[in-house]
Amino acid sequence: MAIYHCAIKVISRGKGKSAVASSAYRSGTKITNEYDGETHDYTQKGGIYSSCILLPSHAPKEYADRSTLWNAVEKIEKAKNSQLAREIEVSIPKEIPSHLWQKMMIDYCNANFVSKGMIADLSIHNKDPSNPHCHIMLTMRPIEQDGKWGAKSRKIYDLDENGQRIKLASGNWKSHKQDTTDWNEQTNAELWRANWSEHCNLYLEQLGYRERIDHRSYERQGVDQIPSIHLGVQASQMEQKGIVTERGNINRQIAEDNKESKIIRARISRLMKWQRELKAKPLDLEKANVRASVMDKLQANNVVVKNQYQILKDLKSNVSVWNFMQTHNIQTMQDFASKISELNSSFYAIKREQAGIKKKIESLDKRLELWSEYQKLSPTIKQNNSLKGKEKEQFYSKHKTEIERVQEIANLLQKYANAKGKISVSDWRKEHSSFMQDISLCEWKLKALKQEIGNAEKVQKILEEERTGADIPKPTKERVTETSL
Repeated sequence: MAIYHCAIKVISRGKGKSAVASSAYRSGTKITNEYDGETHDYTQKGGIYSSCILLPSHAPKEYADRSTLWNAVEKIEKAKNSQLAREIEVSIPKEIPSHLWQKMMIDYCNANFVSKGMIADLSIHNKDPSNPHCHIMLTMRPIEQDGKWGAKSRKIYDLDENGQRIKLASGNWKSHKQDTTDWNEQTNAELWRANWSEHCNLYLEQLGYRERIDHRSYERQGVDQIPSIHLGVQASQMEQKGIVTERGNINRQIAEDNKESKIIRARISRLMKWQRELKAKPLDLEKANVRASVMDKLQANNVVVKNQYQILKDLKSNVSVWNFMQTHNIQTMQDFASKISELNSSFYAIKREQAGIKKKIESLDKRLELWSEYQKLSPTIKQNNSLKGKEKEQFYSKHKTEIERVQEIANLLQKYANAKGKISVSDWRKEHSSFMQDISLCEWKLKALKQEIGNAEKVQKILEEERTGADIPKPTKERVTETSL
């Protein structure tokens, strides 16, 4: 099934990132960053299907070289917290054959970015055959018609009601910054995501596939389906090798739950449709005592010739139906209609609860993954802290990426600190275990709901036979003793 994924982020020097390093990693190449003198060699990385750079017509042709382009970006951006590039990562539907990947990516980039004046550096990865995807790095500073980098923003002086500049107490003129392009507008994210889904669907349609992808969440689409969680590279590779992972198990359970939910939803829909059809017709059954009708039918069915197994089976079914009507005090058709509506509401309430819990589980999984990564890298930090002078400088230069990653993880984890300002992984694990129990409870609720729906379907069948005047089969052999319910 075609899967939608489109993530947008900014590569910022303020977060310890480098446009040169990012491009080298995504393209599997070796580039030296002239800004800090560090060389980034990813030529042994593997899994790079193809890469290319797309230029607007007025951009210098030398920017088609990856090293020249991103070193020029690093040079023009002076600030320590400069935003160097925007990255868009998209999953390519696996239904689309590999020989079309580069063409579809170039078409998408030209239509959405290059035509607007951005330079696009795209790299397609296929290390995991089930997860082909593309990294698109985009320049954030416009290029003027003369080929020089333009300004990202300009200073605009605020004016008073008389059109005069406003002087502040500091002696400076009041002003604000205005972007020179509309590339940073929030509406672009929605537009780019929507265009990616439309682009993929066009290819899927041309290839004869019925599958379609949608950039909207299930909630926005009005679909009561639980979305699968993102496997990640490591889990995805393990699953490909036949190794069962916890995240894989969660997705398998989600798929099973969605399949089961689809069946339950269809059964409830049939019951509600039957109710609507009854309301459209003048029926004596509307005024009848439903409980009496059902009871008479159940007892009448007991006179039919049956073997002992069938007698026991029907007895159990009859008791279940009778208890259903007694428990919910179903006397009239209105009572029965209200119960069907209640079953429908209960189903969607359980699904909402289930989706909410699984969202919390996924959030905890991400935290625990970050913690696991932090622990793996912590020995490097400890060693760095134990060194001094030149030896420390050399070690830091060699392990800069890992050290900066640890700091990044630490900042992310700090958001989840408890009231005392501490990170309690044991509390996260207890919470995770509690949520897993809540998921089991939701599954039990769905199972109980299915039984209720089954009883409602039996009542509906009996009432439909009553309405249409269907004859009760007559016995052909010895009568079976009636059972008192």
